[in-house]
Amino acid sequence: MEDLGRRRPPTGLARLLFRIPVRLCRMGLGRLLGGRFLLINHVGRVSGRMRQVVVEVVEHDARDGSYVVASGFGPNADWYRNVLRTPQVTVQVRGRTFPATAVALPAEEGAELMARYAPRHPVAARQLARFMGFAVYGSAADYREVGRRIPFLRFTPR
Repeated sequence: MEDLGRRRPPTGLARLLFRIPVRLCRMGLGRLLGGRFLLINHVGRVSGRMRQVVVEVVEHDARDGSYVVASGFGPNADWYRNVLRTPQVTVQVRGRTFPATAVALPAEEGAELMARYAPRHPVAARQLARFMGFAVYGSAADYREVGRRIPFLRFTPR
């Protein structure tokens, strides 16, 4: 694994493209995203206003109904910092909306999550690593190392 330096969140046109899934959810078309993406309704840590973000599901636990997501732009992403400040959120996935509580996961759990995720979604895993500024060569060890450096959150229904 090679460290390419941190990426910054998108601006301009790229930001508009990243926001398309949020607009789909607002129009009631969130089901089109399937179970691979979820919408998080959260409170802005500075403004106190409701905010929304759509993120990819890394893992879903059918036993407790929880979903794990990663902050692809790292620990300084606004949505991630907002959720850490106020972990009581509302999540929408597969057309279902429910209240949830977010918990940050330890680095070693992130490592194992990423190692399981990469073989299921190799292109997305490589792209997530690239977003975070890492070049990976495809080994489980590479993805574990990336997983140690990406912040993960688990959203458990309340």
